[in-house]
Amino acid sequence: MKKGKVDALLGIVFGDEGKGKVVDVFTPRYDVVARFAGGPNAGHTIIFDGKKFVLRSIPSGIFDEGKLNVIGNGCVIAPDLFMAEAKELEAAGYDLRSRLHISKRAHLILPTHRVLDRAYEAAKGKNAVGTTGKGIGPTYSEKAARTGLRVGDILENFEAKYAALKARHEQQLRDLHYTDYDITEEEQRWLEGINYMRQFQLTDTEAELNRMLNEGKNILAEGAQGTMLDIDHGTYPFVSSSSTTTGGVCTGLGIAPNRIGEVFGIFKAYSTRVGAGPFPVELFDETGDKIREIGHEYGAVTGRNRRCGWIDLVALKYAIMVNGVTQLIMMKSDVLDGFETIRACVAYQKDGVTTTDMPYDTEGWQAVYKDIKGWQTDLSAITSAADFPEAFRNYIDYLEAELHTPITIVSVGPDREQTIIRQHVS
Repeated sequence: MKKGKVDALLGIVFGDEGKGKVVDVFTPRYDVVARFAGGPNAGHTIIFDGKKFVLRSIPSGIFDEGKLNVIGNGCVIAPDLFMAEAKELEAAGYDLRSRLHISKRAHLILPTHRVLDRAYEAAKGKNAVGTTGKGIGPTYSEKAARTGLRVGDILENFEAKYAALKARHEQQLRDLHYTDYDITEEEQRWLEGINYMRQFQLTDTEAELNRMLNEGKNILAEGAQGTMLDIDHGTYPFVSSSSTTTGGVCTGLGIAPNRIGEVFGIFKAYSTRVGAGPFPVELFDETGDKIREIGHEYGAVTGRNRRCGWIDLVALKYAIMVNGVTQLIMMKSDVLDGFETIRACVAYQKDGVTTTDMPYDTEGWQAVYKDIKGWQTDLSAITSAADFPEAFRNYIDYLEAELHTPITIVSVGPDREQTIIRQHVS
């Protein structure tokens, strides 16, 4: 029997590219959609049939009745937020119990993790990273320190385990002189979320996924955040706390490297970033404001303004290399419809030094740009690549030549129907 494969769909810059929409479009081709990293700090927005859904922990394949969705061991879960998200989907008519499995090895975000997150940020002062405050960092820190709680812990003697870890957190907060907080109501909802999670299939998902692969079934691994936020390969310390790259697929799902098939790298036709950290292409002028307004560049989870700029080929080349990207997907092309000139960052410059490689120290670098003629055409109603205006085709051709990777899919609007396949997708 032919064995199945795992294709990865990854954000390859700073996240917020529109991964949820593409996963939703791709889902019919796969048997399983699996999240391998991150937690409720990752908001994947999907719009179809006039309805908008923001998924934070649940995989974006959940809308397809015939598919299994998996929250893998590399993820972290906040039971209260998971419950709210799941109940909203259930109210919309989606049966989650039959199509969602959760790894017993995924770690739990406690209410006190969120307090610790705020305390750590406050202690950093002007050097704060700009986290979402969802407790992600403290949870992954405890995972590495081997002191955390996992989903499987809720099945036996959980109350004592929870009380012990909560007490440890409270002592840490006292040590930080951070005592002005009250989690009473939050903790009540969190414990309700624990009971709610017990109704789902909590399994050894790594064994389950490999069994399905051996049966010839195919898996789509859904990434969170982006490569430049990867704990190892991103703009440290302004990064997330998990492995957001192709390597994270293997560790976050228990999948061997030889199981990986296609690696789809998703990016915007321009650049955005949320929170603090280096961003050489950031625009502080009316152009940046215009991109933000047209693109509705506000965080799906936090609502924060996203910093906007032109496309960054230095970052894209680096991400393609690190991930082994085989196909590119360009999102939000329509946002640039009205610009007479489009710019692309082709290098970084600092102190008389110019580089096209991603530097270790990403602070202080300035973007070197190439100007490209804009298409000044409304792309949103186009349904075929054959109808793309010449200037837009030239922009795509230029990016493919620079990145040495085919752009096989182009998005020209937020709806799932505004997704145009240019070339054959495996």
